[in-house]
Parts: sequence; C-alpha cells; structure tokens
Amino acid sequence: MASNAPVGKPTDMSAPQMPKVAGIDSTVPGPPHTTAPLPGVPAAAAPSEPVSPPGALIQDRLASWVSDLTTLHELTERLIRTASLDEALREVLGAGAALVGARRGMAVLEPADGLGPASTIGLGLAHSDLGTIETVPRGTSSYGRLLDGLPDPVHPERVPDPIAIRDVRTEEGLDPRHREVAARLGYAASYALPLATEEAGRLGAAVWLYDEPAEPTDRQRHLIGLYGRFATEHLARLLQVERARVQVATIAEELLPSRLPRVPGVQLAARHRTGPRGGGDWYDALPLPEGALGLAVGSVSGTGPSALAAMGRLRASLRAYAVMEGEDPVAVLSDLELLLRLTEPARSATALFAYAEPAQRRIVLAGAGHAPPLVIGDRRTEFVETSLSAPLGMLSCWEAPSVELSPEPGETVLLYTDGLLRRTGDAMDRAFARLHAAASSVPKADRGDPGAVADHVLRTMLPEGLDTAVDGEDVVLLAARFD
Repeated sequence: MASNAPVGKPTDMSAPQMPKVAGIDSTVPGPPHTTAPLPGVPAAAAPSEPVSPPGALIQDRLASWVSDLTTLHELTERLIRTASLDEALREVLGAGAALVGARRGMAVLEPADGLGPASTIGLGLAHSDLGTIETVPRGTSSYGRLLDGLPDPVHPERVPDPIAIRDVRTEEGLDPRHREVAARLGYAASYALPLATEEAGRLGAAVWLYDEPAEPTDRQRHLIGLYGRFATEHLARLLQVERARVQVATIAEELLPSRLPRVPGVQLAARHRTGPRGGGDWYDALPLPEGALGLAVGSVSGTGPSALAAMGRLRASLRAYAVMEGEDPVAVLSDLELLLRLTEPARSATALFAYAEPAQRRIVLAGAGHAPPLVIGDRRTEFVETSLSAPLGMLSCWEAPSVELSPEPGETVLLYTDGLLRRTGDAMDRAFARLHAAASSVPKADRGDPGAVADHVLRTMLPEGLDTAVDGEDVVLLAARFD
C-alpha cells in the first residue's frame, strides 16, 4: 500500500506523529517537538530548518486523508463481493494484514449467541499451526480474551478494545505456553481486533502476527478499526444467510426419506444438495406389493418454505397413489396432476415415477416435464427414450404414454432433477452432453456401487459445488443398480 500520513480530524492534523513501528510510513514525517503544539497550530521550525509555505502541511494531510479513504473504499468493495463466511474471513485477514503491516494472522468466527457456525481461518498459517496456537490457554490468548471477556456491567453492548502485544518475549502477564508457541511459530508480536459492533454483537476476533517486535501506528489502528466495523456488519449479514440456508436444508432433509428401503435384486443410493434459498426438488423410493419398488423424483416450482411445504404434500400424495395403482405410472401421475390443479392451481411441478420389478429387471415409467433417466453400464450409457410431456399443472388434463425398459445385470438407472443440469450454468443441450460424458467416465471399479456412481456424476458435473449464479435450484440424484 502506498505511503500515507496519519488520518485525523482537521484540528489534529498538526499533532506530533509517532515514529513508524510496523506497517506503512507516513508520506510527510512529523516535525520534531520539545512540547506538544497547540491544536491546529503548526509547530515552529528549528532555526536551521526552512519554514514550510503556509497551507502546505494541511494540503499534504488532506492528500493523505483522501488516499486512506480510497484504500478503505477499495478494500470494502472487495469484501462485499464475498458470498460465504469463509471467503469473507479470508478477505478480512488479507486486508487487515495490509492495513496493520503484518504477514500472517488468524480469524476466529464464534458468534456470542452460541448458535454457530464456528470456524477458524488462517493467513500464512498451516492447519497444524492453528492447532498449535489453540494449545495456548484460551483465557490468556488475545482472541480468547476478546471472545470470552465479560461484558461491561454498565454498558453490556460495549465493544471490547483491541489487544496489542508489542513483544511476546517481554510482555508482562503472558502464559509461558504463549511464549513457547510464539517462538515455535516464529512470531514476536500480535495485534488482535474484535469482530464486533453494538448492532451485530460479538461475532469473532482477528489476530495478526508480526515477525519482529512491533505494533500498529495510531493511523493504522484507526484504519483497521474502521474496516473492522464494516467487516463485522458484512459478516453478520452472511451469518444470517448461512443460518437460514442450514434451516432450510434441515427442513428439506426431514421431508425426504430418512433411509432408503432394502428390496432384493436392487441397490439404491440418493444424493441431495440444497441451494441457499431451498428449492422444491425431491426423491422417493418405497416398497410395493409383490416385491415391486416405486422410484420417483420431482421438482416443485418456487423456492423457500412455501416450495418445501408443497413438495412435502406432493410427495406424500404420490406415495398414496403409488400404493393404490403403482403398476400404472401414467395413472399415478394423472391423479397427482389432478390433485395439484385442484389444490394449488398457481403452482406447477415436474415428476417422474417408475414402477420397478427387480426380480424380472423390468421398469415401467412415465414422466411429466421431467428429464429422462440415464442407464449406465459396462456396455452402454444412454438416455431412456421418453415421450415429451408438459409439467403437472400446465394443461387442463395431463396424460403421456409410459415407457418400459429392461436393465441388464449390473446396470444402474440414474434418476435426477433439472437442478443437476441448470446448476452447471450451461445451455441445456450442452448440460445433457456433460451429463452423458460424466456417466460414461464412471470408473469400472465404482460401477458396482450406486452411491459411487452418483458421487462421480455429481463431482464431474459440479466440480466446484453448486453454481451460486443459479439461485434456488436444488440437485437430486437417485441411483438404482440392478443385480
């Protein structure tokens, strides 16, 4: 970062400046003083020194002030582009290290309300280094004192002050283990900042480590304090999003089967990934009379709690229809479409239902606006030929012919929702091609395990996880391997 003078109020611009201890030198060094000057009045120059033109010092200070504001603007702009807690904490560590002139550091996320999530992120520190730092008794460590310090009885909302340790070797009151860890990791000083505001409360703490005895200048403390308050508010927003995502994912998992049934002649595996807002994708597998098995996947339009509730109702209704007339998948989906149209006319859904007889390796299936299943085996990888049909709720009366197929021994039939395709961010034709390529590349050693098949397809299609640019799309895979 460019060299800049201290930031201060206009009345403080001529105050004496502390010599550089760590970080960035001031552009204009403060003149020597024997006594402190009056506020707002430049000190007299020594007889041998030239007198600065009037206003030159103020102009330099203003230029430095503008430079500091520009730096803060650039750093906060980078921070607000982060979309996850871990990403934001890493950005805070990097920006803070530049502001205080340190090289390494760690951030601890530990909300004071105890509702989590909790995590520790390092900058220039390996995972083992973080573990070593955590062996210091928490009550004597800088971040521990910030996180566990008792609130002010008069002002419980008061934010604790930062903690600077200029020299670990000579600082009084440090635990011997603290000095031992510092010597082992090669740091000599630290500066700990609470990630807390009166509005957000205490979310965590950040600690930056110096290789030599040092501490931030007044200007650096001022800048990191401003940045820290902004960062805490951003982290608080991300924390709310993360907690909402976890709650939605928990509800979605509770609405889906807690375990898959065991039916002779077939092995089952399912994978479910929920987006930040929670979509309405679902799957089901239920035993039917005479050793048959019902397999279903589907998606309800919309996101959030209302879509989850609709998904739960639709799945429960399909189970009832499957028990009554599962051998006719078209009748099952027709009944489901009628129910959806009568009870939730403003909502649409896609669904695929398959009636399987594992002993005969026979499947009869029908789909309503849903992507075709994929058959994966040693000698073929191909999509099932299904008729094009509209989603449920889109027409006054839905009907489409069923399709019958006979998997070979050892083949896996993969059912999935559109989220698997949409989350790639590609056009649908290219996404289908990627899915076929992913299924074809399943290692031969993994083809005997439907869970391994689903995992390989998921990793290959979405190597970086769910594409955050496609909001609200869940991903569901249901794999059935026939013996």
